Amino acid sequence: MAVTEISVSELHAAQRAGTPVYDVREPDEFASGHVPNAIAVPLGEVMERLHEFPTDISFAVICRSGARSMRAAQYLDQQGRTCVNVMGGTLAWVDAGFDVSTETEAT
Repeated sequence: MAVTEISVSELHAAQRAGTPVYDVREPDEFASGHVPNAIAVPLGEVMERLHEFPTDISFAVICRSGARSMRAAQYLDQQGRTCVNVMGGTLAWVDAGFDVSTETEAT
């Protein structure tokens, strides 16, 4: 089954409605700026941290441009999680003018 993709505008609305966002970039990338309240889980840790992803609600996965998050979303989907990939990633989020956080306690 193909993973659904959403735009950053759709993510902005979904996050305001309570949808969690998982950022699969490396820690230094995350620290340089991310979607506010995103949860950092680097792509290389997704398998070992599978238990941290919700099983009862849908969530969004984001990275820099959408490629790594698509790989993570495909894996998570195969593991029974319901998630969407954010097209264009954090680059598109920034380009759209949405707020960016540099807080790292959301990891």
